[in-house]
Amino acid sequence: MKKLTFFLTLLGLVAITAAMAWSGFGSVVHAVMRIGLGGFLLMVCCQLVVNGVLGLAWHAAVPQIHYLRLLGARMVRDAAATCLPFSQLGGIVIGIRATCSGHGLHTRASRQVDLPEATAANLVDITTEVMGQTAFVLLGVAFLVAHQRNSPFVVPVIIGAVFLMFGTAGFIWTQRHGGNLFRKLGKKFTSSLAAQWHENLLSGADNLQERMEAVWSHPLRICGSAAYHLLGWLGSACMLWLTAGFLGAHLTFPNAIAVEGVTCAVMSLGFLVPGSLGVQEGAYIALGHAFGIDSSVSLGLSLLRRGRELAIGIPVLLLWQFMEMRGLRTAEQKGPVNAPEGPYTPAPSVVKE
Repeated sequence: MKKLTFFLTLLGLVAITAAMAWSGFGSVVHAVMRIGLGGFLLMVCCQLVVNGVLGLAWHAAVPQIHYLRLLGARMVRDAAATCLPFSQLGGIVIGIRATCSGHGLHTRASRQVDLPEATAANLVDITTEVMGQTAFVLLGVAFLVAHQRNSPFVVPVIIGAVFLMFGTAGFIWTQRHGGNLFRKLGKKFTSSLAAQWHENLLSGADNLQERMEAVWSHPLRICGSAAYHLLGWLGSACMLWLTAGFLGAHLTFPNAIAVEGVTCAVMSLGFLVPGSLGVQEGAYIALGHAFGIDSSVSLGLSLLRRGRELAIGIPVLLLWQFMEMRGLRTAEQKGPVNAPEGPYTPAPSVVKE
């Protein structure tokens, strides 16, 4: 897996370099510089507002966990997926750790969250995000068809959206009813393990399933979370529209929804590529061409998006690591404490996939 991640990262960097060479390095740099420092800082602030909406989306599904803890864990999860050489799966693992950490980005008054609860919360948030994303992709396809009926992206994206809906439905069913199946498989494949490990594994599976069922027993909360996520996706389209205006590109807001919606669908297909390196750039260039945007400007839009993600993600990761180390030192000074409920995984200083 490490070799595949390294290969895909290298391939993505080569694709970005090739795209810049094809568009002209000077033209791309000129397009990026048009936004200016003030415009870039405005985009960073807009991204922080969208992050706040994504925190509300998560809190709507699991209101029993403090909003600031969820907001911090969400920002850590996104930062790991966009700034580190991990796939989306690696970002999820780090997000779970950030959620259950007793010394992460949250208020000190908030309660401890154990590993099963943190895992369930992250899985539900990812599911509701995909639900909102599916609606956003279909909205983007509708605007793309209205602009250009013969676009080659329409049919593949619609097929991808259908598969995404079926996959989401299957993921939801697994979260709600997969506990019994997992327990049966666990009894079969862990019967040869030591009795204590065998019981701990089955107990952990039951605990996680109970947490999942508790969250999914409130359908209105799930719908509210998906609606907030859809609002967040519309916010990302608004940022694309504003950035295009700074770069001198003529792009209406519906057209920005079409570009961003289809792009996020293409990026979902390449979820194994760390940071969607090359995938995002290719989608922006192809869709920008459909709306009459020069390739250098389209590539500039993609690079500015990565720039604002790095401007937020790197400080977030550094702050999280600092707070993790401080928390570990505090725990060592206090000495051994009672083990938290559920299995616990210590936080490494550097997380590898």
